[in-house]
Amino acid sequence: MQILIDITLGILTTYLSLTNSLADQITNLLPSEVAPEEVSVVDYHAPRGLAKIASAYLALPQILIGNAAYQNASVINAQLHATTSSPVEALVNIFCTYTFDESTKTTTGTGYFIDSDGIILTNAHVAQFLLLAGIEGSAECIIRTGNPAEPAYRANLLYISPAWVQKNAQLINQERPQGTGERDYALLYVTAGLTDQPLPPHFPALSFDDELMRTSAIDTRVFAAGYPAETLFAADSVVAELVPRQATTSIRELMTFGSNYADIFTVGGSDIGEQGSSGGPVVNLAGDAIGLISTRGDDSVFGEGSLRALTISYIDRTIQEETGFTLRQSLGGNLPFRAQLFTDTLVPFLRGMLERELEQQ
Repeated sequence: MQILIDITLGILTTYLSLTNSLADQITNLLPSEVAPEEVSVVDYHAPRGLAKIASAYLALPQILIGNAAYQNASVINAQLHATTSSPVEALVNIFCTYTFDESTKTTTGTGYFIDSDGIILTNAHVAQFLLLAGIEGSAECIIRTGNPAEPAYRANLLYISPAWVQKNAQLINQERPQGTGERDYALLYVTAGLTDQPLPPHFPALSFDDELMRTSAIDTRVFAAGYPAETLFAADSVVAELVPRQATTSIRELMTFGSNYADIFTVGGSDIGEQGSSGGPVVNLAGDAIGLISTRGDDSVFGEGSLRALTISYIDRTIQEETGFTLRQSLGGNLPFRAQLFTDTLVPFLRGMLERELEQQ
């Protein structure tokens, strides 16, 4: 097994060296603990109603696609069962603290149950701190639920894009960097409770729509939900009570990272558009999640508190590019085994990237 790990890390090192020499320097990226500020979008009047954002990824790792054990651990579609149609019921608050060189920092973000077995979809910039978990004195992330948010569960990292970590590792030291949202997603799964109560047999999960979003979706009504944390940051207090919120808004703009599909979309301004709402769902009138909140929108065009969200179809397509499995397949199989394979194969290298950035602060 150690030989396999060494070979895999060697391949990944070669890949990262290659992509470092090819990739353009990216300056507008996502924040580590807060929703990003607005970013510039070029060619607003793009063909087919899609605004264009240049992709930052010229090559992708094939480590997991080439890992036979990982591929065999997830070979069938998960049997998904929606257990709620309420975005607020499916919400979780992901609260992390990490310490490095006697300096302690707290981060907060949103996620939501996308599978009733306890799988959470959130942003990579929220979940990245789980890469540091398990190192003595470094990081701890807990899952909070309810109104107000209270500690409820522990969770492990099921998947985070190695390409995203490589492109964004330096942001762990930055307070308010900007970004596009490209490949900014991750999957967690609940492993234990933090109370005396047993884990529920089913978690309050939303169903999701992974069909391509059409241009006719513009101006349709949707719901956005999250744990906005403006009050927490303004008060500079980790004990501020976070409450879940849901807002009715509408889709105002569709964008593409060059795929000619709707990869990300903008919703009009609402009180959800605050720090901490990253990782929350955008839900259609049928109760299906259609997006994952990732960045701030252009408030001057779409109203104060506008947000951009990755389409579920984009997440489905790109996770298949990186792992060989669709989003639905990624929610099935032997979750603990797949998570351990991911940890053994990639986490040490990805963690090392973050640690090197922390050492430079």
